[in-house]
Amino acid sequence: MDRQATIEHLLDHYQNPRNRGLLDPADVVMPGGQPDCGDLVTIYLRVSPDRLRIEAVTFEGQGCTVSQAAASILTEYAPGWALAEFEQTDPQAMIDLLGREVVGTRPRCATLAFNTLKAAIVKYRRDGHQETVAHAAQHRND
Repeated sequence: MDRQATIEHLLDHYQNPRNRGLLDPADVVMPGGQPDCGDLVTIYLRVSPDRLRIEAVTFEGQGCTVSQAAASILTEYAPGWALAEFEQTDPQAMIDLLGREVVGTRPRCATLAFNTLKAAIVKYRRDGHQETVAHAAQHRND
């Protein structure tokens, strides 16, 4: 995507956010934000019944175009990912997905929702929803 198409894509997600709102039921509700700049996001995560994959993600929030568009794009991107794979993914992948040329100077905004989703997965596991990496790998290979 060229620079102008990337900007239009981000603006479309900002003006017409996908998957914005509560997710009921959600396994985890995780707030995140950067109070110094006003970007806030709450991630709602539902994990698949086998506890291995992201089933659904929604968000609520306020802030700049980049942070809110990134949250919207993330909700389309994340479902289906194995929890273990998402946890190991570098936040730079989100910057690449959004368009490094456009959002590269705003990494905190671009990765806010991504990092909040990672924190939601950590909370999901900490609250007793454990899965071993070997178990996840076995199911991927089935």
